[in-house]
Amino acid sequence: MERSGGDSWRQGRKRLALVLVLSLILGKASGQIRYSISEEIKEGTAVGNIAKDLGIDPNILKARGFRIVSGTTEPLFQVNENDGILYVNRNIDREEVCQRTSVCLINLKTVLENPLEIHYIAVEVLDVNDHSPSFPENNKRLEISESTLPGTRFQLHAALDPDGGMNSVQQYKLSQNSHFRLEVKDRGKDGKVPILQLQSPLDREASSSHRLLLTALDGGKPPKTGTMEILIDVLDVNDNAPVFTKDVYSAEINENSSVGTIVIRVNATDMDDGLNGEVSYSFGNVNSKVRELFGVDPGTGEITVKGQLDYEVDDSYEIDIQASDSGAVPLRTDKSVTVNIKDVNDNAPVIEVTSLSNQISEDSRPGTTVALISITDLDSGVNGKVISFVKGDVPFTLTPSIQDNMYAVVTKSQLDRENKSMYDVTVVAKDAGEPALTSEKTLKVVVSDVNDNRPEFSMSRYNFYVTENNPPGVSVFSLIASDRDEGDNAAISYHILRDAGQQNQAIAFLNISPENGDFMALKSFDFEVLKTFQFQVVATDSGTPSLSSNVTVNVFILDQNDNAPVILYPVSSNGSAEGVEEIPRNVNAGHLVTKVRAYDADIGYNGWLLFSLQEVTDHSLFGLDRYTGQIRTLRSFTETDEAEHKLLILVKDNGNVSLSATATVIVKLVEPKEAFAASDVKSATKVDEEDNVTFYLMITLGSVSVLFIISIIVLIAMQCSKSTDYTSKYLQETNYDGTLCHSIQYRSGDKRYMLVGPRMSIGSTIVPGSHANTLVLPDRRRGSGEVRLMLWIFILFFKCAS
Repeated sequence: MERSGGDSWRQGRKRLALVLVLSLILGKASGQIRYSISEEIKEGTAVGNIAKDLGIDPNILKARGFRIVSGTTEPLFQVNENDGILYVNRNIDREEVCQRTSVCLINLKTVLENPLEIHYIAVEVLDVNDHSPSFPENNKRLEISESTLPGTRFQLHAALDPDGGMNSVQQYKLSQNSHFRLEVKDRGKDGKVPILQLQSPLDREASSSHRLLLTALDGGKPPKTGTMEILIDVLDVNDNAPVFTKDVYSAEINENSSVGTIVIRVNATDMDDGLNGEVSYSFGNVNSKVRELFGVDPGTGEITVKGQLDYEVDDSYEIDIQASDSGAVPLRTDKSVTVNIKDVNDNAPVIEVTSLSNQISEDSRPGTTVALISITDLDSGVNGKVISFVKGDVPFTLTPSIQDNMYAVVTKSQLDRENKSMYDVTVVAKDAGEPALTSEKTLKVVVSDVNDNRPEFSMSRYNFYVTENNPPGVSVFSLIASDRDEGDNAAISYHILRDAGQQNQAIAFLNISPENGDFMALKSFDFEVLKTFQFQVVATDSGTPSLSSNVTVNVFILDQNDNAPVILYPVSSNGSAEGVEEIPRNVNAGHLVTKVRAYDADIGYNGWLLFSLQEVTDHSLFGLDRYTGQIRTLRSFTETDEAEHKLLILVKDNGNVSLSATATVIVKLVEPKEAFAASDVKSATKVDEEDNVTFYLMITLGSVSVLFIISIIVLIAMQCSKSTDYTSKYLQETNYDGTLCHSIQYRSGDKRYMLVGPRMSIGSTIVPGSHANTLVLPDRRRGSGEVRLMLWIFILFFKCAS
């Protein structure tokens, strides 16, 4: 007792410490209040005023977010945040909420915020007698032998009542009868169980069944009841032998009756009930020959044909049938059945193949002989006269031979192995008996192949995409062709069509496997050197003579991030990425110090360059635009700022494995007068350089003009040809802003695609699944769209020349 008290004291101290900690962190939590309601009350019924009972000012409930914390299901209660009254939110069924519990408590948790307060509410749901007792089944059937002794007990299923306490099942009643009485056994928490006891012997001949009504009552006021009907079947004792319904049984059956044919059905009845009256049939004293030819169904008494009957061997049979019941000591009765055999036309025509060609060429002429057959019938007269023909819609027919009963199977039309390579030729022979007998013989005729089909590719044109820097000697793609012929006529070999005048040198580095059409690259492709090429593949079969077909293959090289950014400015005289910039000390914030320019030979995200400051002497002085590379001042300089600042700029692309380069910019702060003097010196130097460049500029402008004229001629030729070739045509992107980026457009079918860097054209649409670096542009091939495109190219060249 003392130990229990000490443990309780220590646990109380722990709970007190935990409450203090939670109060400091989350606010404070209050004690628990308790309400009582009856189950099945209406929705919206008030349970209690939580705010009043907890002493909380109702005016602060809404401001502090007063609510009930509930789970994912619809809550049973809701609280009005204006007055703090707890209401019933939906119907409450005590038996559903608290199954098999004496006290049904629903614990609620209310929360107030700012500061956090937690209050616990307990609502007790009181039981009402709203359920009637019910049995697991409405009807109970018992089978009791008439020889059962009095005093025998039969336990019945107890009734169930979801209510608790006195509202549960309290007693049972049995309807008035002269053979049974009711006992009730109390099993504590499992309730009361009814037991049926036999009082007086049963007599099936007096009454074969008894009907009783069992009633269960609960302790409500008034009590509710539930009933179950008990049907008692009195089982019989085996005291009657089976009796056949006829004195004589006889039947007639044709000698050609098939196995399973019903000859006759015998029937016997037994006055007993159940197994004592269940009759089964079997052979009595019969010989082995009868057992080979006939069978009897144990359940139905049907005598069926089991073997082949022959009138010439035996024209009648006497069959002894035994009927037996299924009692513990079976009773039996025997009956003789006479079966007479009837003679019929029982010999079908016989078809024999004397000669057969296993294969026939598909180019055979009509009338070619495939097989020789003989057809005979052992019957005589009309039953032995035979009519024969070829069954079905097949390119074969049957022609009579010079000899009697000999026929030839010949072709009647041209064969085509590709449509059907094998035929089941069924020859039918039918005699003139009544009923007529028919025989069939199926001949398998295989049509041999002739090389009359060219190889066919699965596609009319193939487009393959190969990532650059592919390992040499590895398969890059494959194609396949099929041939409707078979054997050597369908054995296909592949080779690349290499014309003598073909200018495309890329296919010289491709090798195709003659057996399976796998392509192997003999070298690695470089997207920056080669973006696409086209060639033709020839598929040839091995027939004699051989047939072939070809297909066009377009190969597109996909870019990889294999080029590091190149710093274009600043570049010092010794080639290192380092430059010196002098700016006046009195410049304002936002002054452009310089612009770092870089270029990446890759395209898309692989060529999208981003700039970042890796090292700087004073982070508050300079800022770098991550997209354009512009370095600007962040504030005005002060006298305490150093006169020289070193900036290390990192330029990296956006490939999966990004590559980078660095540039160093040294910014020197000079007095305004020195800055102007330095500017004059630079201007004089620039004039001298411009004099030297004038000559080269004239040459460049002349070259650009010639290129523009050639472009116009190519455009006119394209407009006239109206080519529908969807091979990708690469165009340089002119929408450039900031640093140098590599962007490429290409056209496929009715769509144009553009792989871009950091700047995208207005109105462009991102293609789904392109990793956000492929755009679809409106087709501008009609009208003046391509003229504008060529003007953009000219402007680009002009800018590059400038």
